[in-house]
Amino acid sequence: MEAPKNDGGARYGMVVDLDRCNGCGACAVACAVENNVPPATEKANERNGIAWLKVQRVESPGEARAAFVPLMCQQCGDKTPCASVCPQNAVETDPESGIVAQVPVRCLGCRYCMAACPYHARSFNWWDPDWPGRLTETLNPAVSTRTRGVVEKCNFCSQRLQEARQRQAAGGGDARAPVEYTPACAEACAAGAITFGNLADPGSEVARLAADPASFRLLESLHTGAKVYYRTRRDWVRRLADGPAATTDGRTHG
Repeated sequence: MEAPKNDGGARYGMVVDLDRCNGCGACAVACAVENNVPPATEKANERNGIAWLKVQRVESPGEARAAFVPLMCQQCGDKTPCASVCPQNAVETDPESGIVAQVPVRCLGCRYCMAACPYHARSFNWWDPDWPGRLTETLNPAVSTRTRGVVEKCNFCSQRLQEARQRQAAGGGDARAPVEYTPACAEACAAGAITFGNLADPGSEVARLAADPASFRLLESLHTGAKVYYRTRRDWVRRLADGPAATTDGRTHG
């Protein structure tokens, strides 16, 4: 299924430098706090817990240093597998930002989208969300909490995008025009491994890094048009990302 075009709009994306990432997990914590992801229940495990962003550790025989890969929704563009299978239209791409949104009130919990996502970047709410004691005071009023029985995922902190648009409109600008903002994960990264911005702006830092030969996308051979790029000087990490897509000169097919 082709995602709606965003001609004249933004195309938000990010580039993650795997050589800078040290696996501290600050991005995952910031993501959870910003987006009201509830604390894990005692029954939760790696397969049924809720996580919008996971930091995966990858290793290779003979390599002394492991790599850490922050993994979130890759915000597919050209082909959006999750949207193509959803019977409720609970997944839609914003033509003005390129962000793939998940609409909880439309979700019936069939989990087709989870099966279709090649990046395993979605979570299903198996239990009613609960914030014990005074943890309710940490809830972000700009983000709705989700109920049991729905799927959720990263949306590039779209509430921050809306706030930036509102500020621009209050200043007399066009609320629908591209704006600059920073998701929680990029803001929290002490190593400066996450660069975020408008990929449609050729003058932006994120567009420059995405176009660099050292950058690549996960499972590039699927041609999903992901808006999350990674970069590294370690060839073995690139091969793990998508072996058939990597060429001998370090470039990727796109």
